[in-house]
Amino acid sequence: MNKYYLTTAIPYVNAKPHVGHALEFVQSDVIKRYRQIKGDEVLLLSGADENAIKNVQAAESAGKEVLEFIDENSKAFQDLAKKLNIELDIFQRGSSDAHHKASRKLWELCLHDIYKKEYKGLYCTGCELFYEKQELNEKGECFEHPGKQLDEISEENYFFKLSKYQKQIEELIKSDKLKIYPEFRKNEVLGFLKEGLKDISISRSNQRAKNWGVKVPNDETQRMYVWFDALNIYQSGVGFNSDEKQYKKWWPANLHVIGKGIIRFHAVYWPAFLLSAGLLLPKALFVHGYFTVDGQKMSKSLGNVIDPITLCEKYGTDALRYYFLREISPFADGDFSIKRLEEVYNADLANGLGNLISRVAKLCENANFKQTPSEHNGHVIVEIDDYNKALEEFRFNDALFLIFQKITKLDKYINEEKPWELLKQPAGSKKLQNIENILSHAVNQIQEIAILLKPFMPSTSEKITAQFSKAEIVSSIGLFPRI
Repeated sequence: MNKYYLTTAIPYVNAKPHVGHALEFVQSDVIKRYRQIKGDEVLLLSGADENAIKNVQAAESAGKEVLEFIDENSKAFQDLAKKLNIELDIFQRGSSDAHHKASRKLWELCLHDIYKKEYKGLYCTGCELFYEKQELNEKGECFEHPGKQLDEISEENYFFKLSKYQKQIEELIKSDKLKIYPEFRKNEVLGFLKEGLKDISISRSNQRAKNWGVKVPNDETQRMYVWFDALNIYQSGVGFNSDEKQYKKWWPANLHVIGKGIIRFHAVYWPAFLLSAGLLLPKALFVHGYFTVDGQKMSKSLGNVIDPITLCEKYGTDALRYYFLREISPFADGDFSIKRLEEVYNADLANGLGNLISRVAKLCENANFKQTPSEHNGHVIVEIDDYNKALEEFRFNDALFLIFQKITKLDKYINEEKPWELLKQPAGSKKLQNIENILSHAVNQIQEIAILLKPFMPSTSEKITAQFSKAEIVSSIGLFPRI
């Protein structure tokens, strides 16, 4: 079996998860399930970025100890994954001893590129990043967090010689040795590199970190800069500096799934740290866009942050997964709307897929149709070139479009053949015998549709497969009751 190691981004746990986190979880799970159907041995890792200053500040605002606060929120992310039917193999927490040890090991391997100096700069706590003035908007704010002024920080930090790796990183990205999906994100990174890389701060004082985070080796006054340790969760989670056999099996990652706001850290900083440490590099990045809600950016102050668990409970997990994957472009920003979710639910799931399944099952029941054992298996997926290519390129919406073309085509076939009229023919009639062929074709197509849906809507796929694999197919309660 080929191994395939993929990761979600490692979310900050300064707040409970929202629909944006749910989108990334679902996208990653589709990739995992697709790879498994193709026969790969797959490992999906997520985790919690627990060492950020913003986590400390949020805990203080909530009047809780930091550890208690991050315990609660890290559990909320794991609960969300379960609710979304996400098969996480590893959830690696940044506060764990294994991760702290792994991060100190990475620091030691990069030590020849690390130096200490006094520094003064503009710091965005939201991004956990120092910015140059030319990188900010006209109000002096970062583009990721408009409306929030940056802090002017002056302190002694450790710096990493990022500038030393300019040419190597440019070559990695230009040559697609580090492949970036989609192509226009690759061009964005190359544009950033053209401006020239500057060395970056990779630590902060204990005072500013409030004594939270990974300690810098041999310096009790400093903690590691959050991105130096957070990116290393991708390694510590698979045994870096703790389980050499496990680490050698899975590293390097085949794919990091990330949002567009953290592309710099993954396409520039992370490869540079690994090059410095003499470690293998990840092979690819899939970069998705952000959600707006009814046309506005998600914001606590606007009160439009949506809880995905509530959506799962109201509409069903597979319905929410479908909406994310079919309606939202995998590469561009998308707008989340309850109104649109309900429209898509009714049109595609209740009236489309659900109605087709119900119709065919009822016809089989009325005709006393006897099903022969199915020969369908996962190979049907890799035999459909357009579907296969769409998923290889993370075009989830295009793959689902192809499935629903099959649903529409089968609906049309049934409407044209009118098997319900054939059922009225007298016993022994040739026309009555023809119903066997019609229903056999319909059931065959439904079995194939169920397999194709498996990466996207696993529970629905299982229900359809179970219903249409029995010798006697009977109708049952509808999959998607109309809203």
